[in-house]
Amino acid sequence: VFTVTVFLSCDNNKNEIDKLTSVSFLPQTEAEHINLKYTDSGKVTAILLSDIMQDYSNAKYAFVEFPKGINLTVFDTQNQENYVVSKYAISHTKNNLIELLDSVVITTHDGKVFTTDQLFYDQKADWFFTEKHFKFKDENGSFIEGPGADFSRDFKIFNAQRNSGEYKNSKPSDI
Repeated sequence: VFTVTVFLSCDNNKNEIDKLTSVSFLPQTEAEHINLKYTDSGKVTAILLSDIMQDYSNAKYAFVEFPKGINLTVFDTQNQENYVVSKYAISHTKNNLIELLDSVVITTHDGKVFTTDQLFYDQKADWFFTEKHFKFKDENGSFIEGPGADFSRDFKIFNAQRNSGEYKNSKPSDI
């Protein structure tokens, strides 16, 4: 009986010590209902909206998390609006990668729509990529879909390995 009592009391004390010495993984800062404007030489280049932004720059591998997603408006060189929406996003500070998850949609000013469940954006290379299933549809209703793609921000370069699609041509002279 004495041995069992000692083990039980040690276990209870150990649990209490673990609770007292544990460190919670909490964000350094948290912001609600953000409306962040990015500028270059006084010109607005992007507007980021999000319900919650959590900054974990105090973590070993710093990141910024958007647990309720983002709604991003990006202005191109002609000041035309393009949109990026996802239900979850995380920006990895050290490697300049942004990961978009859950119902990711990019809509361009000229009617192109790209959808997937996961998309990465390499900020240094200005390049998007995914290994998940995607669908890319243009303003005429033509589309391409398949597993995995990578492309430039303006969609002028688009690479996909195994894909299928349908081309709809409204004018025979476009071929």
